[in-house]
Amino acid sequence: MSEPIKLAAFCGSLRKASFNRLSLNAFIERVPSGVSVETIEIGDWPLYDADVQAQGFPDKVQAAQKTMLAADGIVLVSPEYNYGISGVLKNAIDWLSRMTPQPFAAKPVALFGASMGILGTARAQYQLRQTLVFLDGRPLNKPEVMIAQAQNKFADGKLTDEMTGKMLADLGAALALAVRQARAAAAVK
Repeated sequence: MSEPIKLAAFCGSLRKASFNRLSLNAFIERVPSGVSVETIEIGDWPLYDADVQAQGFPDKVQAAQKTMLAADGIVLVSPEYNYGISGVLKNAIDWLSRMTPQPFAAKPVALFGASMGILGTARAQYQLRQTLVFLDGRPLNKPEVMIAQAQNKFADGKLTDEMTGKMLADLGAALALAVRQARAAAAVK
């Protein structure tokens, strides 16, 4: 059996029963055997402020960096607000982007999101991909999981759509594979 895989996950929605939070829960339920996911809560982080940073990074930001550095991969889940990622997720990324060592660098990253619209967070995910280029993250190209018309895919807090469940399981498997490939490449160096 291969070495266990640890993932750090962020949900860019604050509501406890948001479609994005429910989607993250469904993803966690479907990760392959040997994969664990630690969710990092970001809703109560202060707004990024260089004056605050000059006094020292907030404890929750430091804890998140530590969790991310110990993780093999990262999961970013975001709703789409005004054609972009949520402010709370952008704020977390802004804080973490200023840390050394950079916690996104060279990490495989899975992206997904859920919305009530027909594009299912496509624009937000493309914005996240652009941000990850600067952070030296390694977003997975496939499968792309953009959960459209989410209001029809959940009931009583659980994912009920079989195809969406399969896409989330496939994404978890792809992220695990990307982690194993990154480990193999690092071992060769």
